[in-house]
Amino acid sequence: MKEISRRQFITTATLTTGFVIAVQPVFAKVITTDNKGLTAGAVKIPVKDGEIPAYRAVPATGSNFPVVLVIQEIFGVHEHIQDVCRRFAKLGYLAIAPELFVRQGDVSKLSNIDEIRQVVAQVPDVQVLSDLDATVNWAVKSAKGNAKRVGITGFCWGGRITWLYAAHNPQVKAGVAWYGRLVGNSTELTPKNPIDIASTLKVPVLGLYGGKDTGIPVDTVEQMRDRLKSSSSKSQIIIYPDAPHAFFADYRPSYREKEAKEGWKKLQAWFKKYGV
Repeated sequence: MKEISRRQFITTATLTTGFVIAVQPVFAKVITTDNKGLTAGAVKIPVKDGEIPAYRAVPATGSNFPVVLVIQEIFGVHEHIQDVCRRFAKLGYLAIAPELFVRQGDVSKLSNIDEIRQVVAQVPDVQVLSDLDATVNWAVKSAKGNAKRVGITGFCWGGRITWLYAAHNPQVKAGVAWYGRLVGNSTELTPKNPIDIASTLKVPVLGLYGGKDTGIPVDTVEQMRDRLKSSSSKSQIIIYPDAPHAFFADYRPSYREKEAKEGWKKLQAWFKKYGV
């Protein structure tokens, strides 16, 4: 994308509707959460270079809601991520999922996963962390969010970001990372990985991983678990031995109902335990 059009694009970008092309057809067990009793839909988050779209779901009445940042997979903020936000809102949270790839491209229109990865590979961590700071600020100032009760959860790409943002923003009460990559090469765009911040982490993060995840070797998960022992965060990692990658993604064949439901219960208990 040419720099001259970048600001123009970011201010006119819209939220994804439905499921992204790359994950069609949608798996038969897809979960659909209605918006009854909720205020749910697209919003705009002011950021340093314009605005980014986000999906927000919150109870229709009340205020001072605990805030949950919901961080996308590589497929963006499509219907599954939006549904997760509604699930949180049904539990009494203000849940918000910002589109964190929007400057680099619209992944919802891509059918080839390699093309999607090319877009995502251009996203700098510093941009993501700044956008999440802006999202928290918007949630508190403009959407009745409680600054003292902020949590974060993310899936795959978003699982990695969950660990990093918990290290970046110590005001976060707790995080839950679903099968996020832990170990990787340091680059200009991704200078640190979760393994690098584990020993100094202060925010309690629960990591949920699959024993049959071919993209995240169990030995790297064990490395992370070992490194966390020297931190003060009280973070924990759970490995579901028979679960593959993306076992929570009910719109994909990788979905594993038993592990997904158990993980969702553990997430709720984790947030409750640490005051989110």
